[in-house]
Amino acid sequence: MFTKRLLNCSKSMDVLKTRINLRSEEFVANNEYNKSLNKRIQDILNETQSKRDGDILEKHKARGKLLASERIRLLIDRDTPFFELSSLAAYDQYDNQFPGAGIITGIGLIHGMETVIVANDATVKGGTYVNETIKKHLRAQEIALQNNLPIVYLVDSGGVFLPEQANVYPDKDHFGRIFFNQAKLSAERIPQVAIVMGSCTAGGAYIPAMSDESIIVKGTGSIFLAGPPLVKAAIGEVVTVEELGGAVVHTSISGVVDHLADNDEDALRICRDVFDHFNKNPKQNVDRIEIEEPLYLIDEIYGIIQPSLKKGIDMYEIIARLVDGSKFQEFKANYAQSIITGFARIMGYNIGIVANNGILFSESALKATHFIELCCSRSIPIVFLQNIAGFMVGKEYEHKGIAKDGAKMIQAGANANVPKITIIVGGSYGAGNYAMAGRAYEPNFLFMWPNAKIGVMGGEQASEVLVSIKQKGESSNKNTDMKHEILQRFETESSALYSTSRIWDDGIIDPIITREVLALSISIALNKPFPEPKTGVYRM
Repeated sequence: MFTKRLLNCSKSMDVLKTRINLRSEEFVANNEYNKSLNKRIQDILNETQSKRDGDILEKHKARGKLLASERIRLLIDRDTPFFELSSLAAYDQYDNQFPGAGIITGIGLIHGMETVIVANDATVKGGTYVNETIKKHLRAQEIALQNNLPIVYLVDSGGVFLPEQANVYPDKDHFGRIFFNQAKLSAERIPQVAIVMGSCTAGGAYIPAMSDESIIVKGTGSIFLAGPPLVKAAIGEVVTVEELGGAVVHTSISGVVDHLADNDEDALRICRDVFDHFNKNPKQNVDRIEIEEPLYLIDEIYGIIQPSLKKGIDMYEIIARLVDGSKFQEFKANYAQSIITGFARIMGYNIGIVANNGILFSESALKATHFIELCCSRSIPIVFLQNIAGFMVGKEYEHKGIAKDGAKMIQAGANANVPKITIIVGGSYGAGNYAMAGRAYEPNFLFMWPNAKIGVMGGEQASEVLVSIKQKGESSNKNTDMKHEILQRFETESSALYSTSRIWDDGIIDPIITREVLALSISIALNKPFPEPKTGVYRM
């Protein structure tokens, strides 16, 4: 467990003092290891983004079509960033034939409005959907709904990837959920605009049909519930793509689409014109002051993170490099020190921080519960910094009621009325993940650092438990082999790459951009007014 160091006091905010020796062997080794780890993630991302069949790219461009990334760049305001999410979805699955899961999602500015963008990548298996494509699409819609953001669909998709139909079609959160979400977004008066820039087939035809306004590109855009081959097989009718569901048909005969575009560029211009007539809703009013840089360089985080999570992470050192002026007003500093709670600012925004500083005890859970409720009552967004092995176990702690105290923290987090942004900076294990606003607790955003791990428990604990169950009558060599196999499996399945491939998070981020990511996340979350605080029943 680490203790806070104070440099001085400034305007009633404590300034954190570092104890890091930048020249120590440990710091230098950590720095090299974590930079190398981050470079590996970046190399994988670069390789993924460039993994396209050359012939397919040429055919795509020969039709006069822009790439999905080019479409996004023309759609958003000039010289503004695109906040891409889940860029490594489906990595190391499907023989890496679905880079990015064949879809790009993220948030960009259109006429100054933060907007969710969902862009099919037709150069990846014709923009068809596997399980991760659907999860990524649904997550983008969830972000739009949770943060009250308009959404644009850049449609260029052949629909479901048929070999995977059993994994993408029938269940609650499969393909049909896209249109359910569109209905919910519409009912909440959240604007939706669809641009049909290629195929829009079968159930996908409902995307433009359920949007507030839709645009189609002449010559390349088409919409139909069943394409020409299926129509011929079903009713014997012979019809061309253009006759069945081309741009002219849907803008002048069916009325399915509202605007006819000459090409991709024209369609994106029309979409921006549509946004020009949206009413811009005021954001939630929160206290924000002038930005102040931390006292310490953020890239020093590389040297603070330990290669082995067993050694722990000094969260005060992390906080000192994330928050404005390295100022942190700690709450209950001398009580339940295995969890850190307090107020700070990120890029001027007033925030609360809940950070792990060891395992969770009853007192830790009660302290965090109190703090979360303070943030809710004061309309202050909460940042959760996760590095948690879980709750303390054993007879003494069970008798003291750790389950009911942990439940209080979970109750407070689940019902929090303010934005929650979660960063997994180390381990995220067991019920500690739940208490610290894990994915199931609907944080507005959740990101992982490259070194992060997530699982029901660590690999060593899992191998010990499973081997102990099976060890009777088994040879010691067999038990050793089994333990090694289980350990390797858990190491793989708890890695950040494994998590982000399955969209258990919103992406792996470089630790040194964490300040910017947090500020963007808070800004996005402020588009939805905070409701009045509500709490459930606390078991006392």
